[in-house]
Amino acid sequence: MTGIRLHAPAPGWAIDADVVVVGSGVAGLTAALRCTAAGLRTVVVTKANLDDGSTRWAQGGIAAALGEGDTPGQHLDDTLVAGAGLCDEPAVRLLVTEGPDAVRRLMATGADFDRTDDGEIALTREGGHHRRRIAHAGGDATGAEISRALVEAIRERGVRTIEHALVLDLLKDDEGRTAGVTLHVMGEGQHDGVGAVRAPAVVLATGGMGQVFSATTNPSVSTGDGVALALRAGAEVSDLEFVQFHPTVLFLGAGAEGQQPLVSEAVRGEGAHLVDADGVRFMLGQHELAELAPRDIVAKAITRRMAEQGAEHMYLDARHFGAEMWEHRFPTILAACRAHGIDPVTDPIPVAPAAHYASGGIRTDLGGRTTVPGLYACGEVACTGVHGANRLASNSLLEGLVFAERIAADIAEHGPHREGVAKNEDGEVLTLVAPEARREIQRIMTRDAGVLRSAASLTAACDALEALRQDTEEERKAAEPGVDSWETTNLLCVARVLAAAALAREETRGCHWREDRPDRDDEKWRRHLVVRIAADRRPVVRVTEGADFPPVTPEAP
Repeated sequence: MTGIRLHAPAPGWAIDADVVVVGSGVAGLTAALRCTAAGLRTVVVTKANLDDGSTRWAQGGIAAALGEGDTPGQHLDDTLVAGAGLCDEPAVRLLVTEGPDAVRRLMATGADFDRTDDGEIALTREGGHHRRRIAHAGGDATGAEISRALVEAIRERGVRTIEHALVLDLLKDDEGRTAGVTLHVMGEGQHDGVGAVRAPAVVLATGGMGQVFSATTNPSVSTGDGVALALRAGAEVSDLEFVQFHPTVLFLGAGAEGQQPLVSEAVRGEGAHLVDADGVRFMLGQHELAELAPRDIVAKAITRRMAEQGAEHMYLDARHFGAEMWEHRFPTILAACRAHGIDPVTDPIPVAPAAHYASGGIRTDLGGRTTVPGLYACGEVACTGVHGANRLASNSLLEGLVFAERIAADIAEHGPHREGVAKNEDGEVLTLVAPEARREIQRIMTRDAGVLRSAASLTAACDALEALRQDTEEERKAAEPGVDSWETTNLLCVARVLAAAALAREETRGCHWREDRPDRDDEKWRRHLVVRIAADRRPVVRVTEGADFPPVTPEAP
């Protein structure tokens, strides 16, 4: 285990803007487009190519009350049930009320959703929804279509972009307000190496942290960079213990690591059945919606059945769809399965749960503001209170869309605050973690903080992660400052906070499953966990007084 102890990197170059948006998924690009339309000088920073955000991997679709007979109220009810008592109802009400028009504006931007024969938007169902309200594109390529439309709009409007750039840390002015970001650009030319974008408003839309586990549906860039940056900047995070494991991920073997192929919930929405090796539909009797129960219930049922039978996976049976339906409705999933030697037309698909979505993140208010003045967050990196203890299927794209628009409106209304001068925190010291620790972090989290958790396993995780941090602090050896080291440093940061929060929540709720505390305890635990990083870099967990989502009050340090 090696690390390098260094001061916050001094930028070798800098550019000025009114707003810097970090991330190129639906949340980031929507925020950038709306800020640009408001006349704000906007810069988009993205870790890979502009079209490589997490959004493009989304298969199922985007949920909104667009169908005949459906209402925002019904969408709200389904969301609250899935969130297991911890959704912030005002945030959910805002989401479902503003959602339909936000989707229509997305369509006006150029996103082309699948249509029925009579020209209406084709809608399907997914787990936890009592109505067909999931709009999709290209059958099962919704995210790719949304990404295409937004990227084209960004380019057409000439929004300045910096690709292949890893955001490092937040710049602040002498009042403690946001003043931009430092970043490391992985390329050649004018913006190579460590530099900065100076801006009084920073929007974090960096996606999730799925790479903290060995197997995930998330792309390799999802290393918790935004949450780690926010924590280092003094922001609060909330509900980080609620990591959603998608029930139906293509099983590629017990030792499979990295990004795994997702088998969309929409496959079950169209009538696929979960079965064991004997063909028994084990979800019947588990929940009124059977295979379409909320994801935490399905993931737990699969995990239980695997444990009971000593099996490594279960099966998703959709052979009754026939070749034509597979080819037209789910061409992406069909191709992925066939690439791994499985033909869903003739064979049931082996599936098992894998890390999928962080329901928690950086705490925000209804305008996307965090506890650091001038710092905003939206999309998976944020905790708006919408998802509670378990995200309702296909609410994520909608959340990113709605709250990105609200952030842009807030920045445009209040205007960039430019009284202070950006400065680098020369006294800030950080020890980078060497890249070889990445797999060890993932093994610890998968073994001790995955689908099944207990006080013993979570204590072991916290101890092992703290040992990794101390090894780095004590050895003081040279780890090359670079993207791999920064990513591993961020993974260790978010892993320690996640494990600490999961240990503190002594109950089972939503997608947080404690074997030693199998019951939901509303009297004691219908409340939120808020975490900050202390001066000694240890997570400090605070339990809120009640179930209401605590107010976000930006306060300069």
